[in-house]
Amino acid sequence: MATPAKQLRQCIESRKAIIGVVGLGYVGLPLSINFARAGFPVLGFDIDSLHVEQINRGEQVMRHIPRKAMQELARNGEATTNFTRLGEADAVLICVPTPLDQHHQPDMSYVETAADAIAATLRKGQLVALESTTWPGTTRELLLPRLEASSLHAGKDFFLVYSPEREDPGNANYEMSDIPKVVGGHTDTCRDLGVALYESVVPRAIPVSSPETAEATKLMENIFRAVNIAMVNELKLVFDRMGVNIWEVIEAAATKPFGFMPFYPGPGMGGHCIPVDPFYLAWRAKEFNTTARFIELAGELNMAMTEHVGHRLLRALNDDGKAIRGCHILVLGMAYKRNIDDTRESPGGRLLKLLEFKGARVSYYDPFVAEYHGHKSTPLTAETLRDCDGVLIATDHDDVDYALVGEHAPLVVDTRNVMAALGDVKARVVRA
Repeated sequence: MATPAKQLRQCIESRKAIIGVVGLGYVGLPLSINFARAGFPVLGFDIDSLHVEQINRGEQVMRHIPRKAMQELARNGEATTNFTRLGEADAVLICVPTPLDQHHQPDMSYVETAADAIAATLRKGQLVALESTTWPGTTRELLLPRLEASSLHAGKDFFLVYSPEREDPGNANYEMSDIPKVVGGHTDTCRDLGVALYESVVPRAIPVSSPETAEATKLMENIFRAVNIAMVNELKLVFDRMGVNIWEVIEAAATKPFGFMPFYPGPGMGGHCIPVDPFYLAWRAKEFNTTARFIELAGELNMAMTEHVGHRLLRALNDDGKAIRGCHILVLGMAYKRNIDDTRESPGGRLLKLLEFKGARVSYYDPFVAEYHGHKSTPLTAETLRDCDGVLIATDHDDVDYALVGEHAPLVVDTRNVMAALGDVKARVVRA
């Protein structure tokens, strides 16, 4: 009789393996689509019944995922809120959030809930893969005990891997199917089965020696960006005092064909990974009686940029003889980056709350985000612009008429350098 490992491998190679995806958000949904396109039957799990119904109808639920892709998934897969069906899947991929709590400590409740649900139906021959960004040790220390409480043993009866997501919503150059996947397994057999599974949908799977190595790889990728963005944000503050344009400096430095990679300043970090990952590693480092001061400082500096931008707007209004209290401020952009509808950890959202706290009347315009925390996107018209005391550009979407902004707004505080491309405009433009 074939072992559970051999049976699973045959199932993967024949593309008969049912792929269960827990969490149908910005990571789990594209992953489900890729497996469905590769010919695997897909069973997606989510707690949001409306979201599940929309997916099963093939509706476009995210702006950057075309309806055609959603219809492909609806034809070749199924979404459900019934987590007792997890036992039907041959491979279960966990794509749930791993946020920070109010004290900037890792919140692993979503992973724990998913692990407990999987353990309740775990059977021989299943592969369980965690994709959520987390601290090194999560797979073995948090998932493994919960799954082995079922009396099944990892590496023999079922198989456990960590393979970090590398999704970049809205990236026109790289889709999930173009990006290699790092895979670390609890045992060599676990790792090899994980590699076989992911190589069915990506150009290459990169095996590493352990889940901890794979977990650390994901943190390194995002902390690399966080640290460099923190550096350029700090340089922006220093150069601004000197009267030097940081954007011109970056453009000039980027002409060097080696040894330099351009990063750009902004109003603060957004999205799920880059604002969170430095604090995950710093928290974990303390358990080993060491510190990650440089990394933790980068995270704090990036978060502080939102406050800096708010103060820059206050100074600009003061130069116009206006106090922030009672002023009407229009924020352009609630999504955390251009051309998507994802508002997680959005700098625009934080700025909206900050300005309201300081007494301003705040509205926003975002072509991708119709509603945000009780606010609705206001039409971007000449009348709207003339009615406000200042415009704050938080996100540089392409589908925004910046020439209209420059023509009719009295003041523009630009955190993305988009107004520079327009040349002379009627509005007073302040870089921030």
